[in-house]
Amino acid sequence: MEKKALLNTREVAHFLDINEKMAYTLITEKGLPATKITGKWLFPMKLVEQWIETNTINYPKPSTSLPPYHGLLIIAGSNDLLLDITISLFNTLYPDHVAVFGNLGSMGGLRALRQNLCHIASSHLLQENENEYNFEFATKELEKMPAVVNFCKREQGILVQKGNPKKINSIADIARSGIRIVNRPLGTGTRLLFDHKLKEAGINCEKIKGYNTELHRHMDVGLEILSGRADAGPGIKPVASLLGLEFIPVRWERYDLLITKERFFDKGVQLFIGLLHEQTFIDLAKNLDGYDVTISGKVVFPQET
Repeated sequence: MEKKALLNTREVAHFLDINEKMAYTLITEKGLPATKITGKWLFPMKLVEQWIETNTINYPKPSTSLPPYHGLLIIAGSNDLLLDITISLFNTLYPDHVAVFGNLGSMGGLRALRQNLCHIASSHLLQENENEYNFEFATKELEKMPAVVNFCKREQGILVQKGNPKKINSIADIARSGIRIVNRPLGTGTRLLFDHKLKEAGINCEKIKGYNTELHRHMDVGLEILSGRADAGPGIKPVASLLGLEFIPVRWERYDLLITKERFFDKGVQLFIGLLHEQTFIDLAKNLDGYDVTISGKVVFPQET
């Protein structure tokens, strides 16, 4: 039997094994993905499944582990332009090693780290206090807190078309009639921040045209806006600068690398972290507007006492 793409309230309540009243509560309090069409709530099955996975905290222990390090460095998690360039630099400088990246989003990176599928997870998940990043999420996801090394700070905001023809000047303007956006997937730090700011502004996300159109890379969001197929979307300033788009700043964020203590001293991991202190890396970041590398390579957890 083919799985339904959209569930009604009764069906999603049955799927989650809850009553229908609780389904409404989960929409408002826990961000259960839903959209209202002709006055009735509908729940995209794919997004409901993603929401369940994102909010899962009790996982079985992995049955396998990464083999001893033999030159293959696996990084997984949040997409970033400077990280892509740094991986290419690593592969150029160290021909006896190969670094590869899995674009899974911040939560996907933490899950990969928990499942021993990668050496390094990249993440920028904003905590509820809006002061710290990643620590609470790593504590929930992993049995033991990993080492956390800063990769960079970067500026998050809203990308809009050149010249800003729709006069989008704030998050609140996203909800205006005639505005079409593109979005990032659930489980990404960018989506987490975007949803937080929409909620803070009192915006009902299902009223935003294009809210459920998800793209997996920052550059894809930028290209969709550059092409004119969308008016705006959440993203990072380096993409806006490279593509000549306008940028509405929201906040600077800390983008970190998380590494289990068992793999921290693997040769490839140490070479990659060491690269963050090199002038070549610093110069690469200077060529991309929207990055701050003043604490790149610094261990932010465990903190020095």
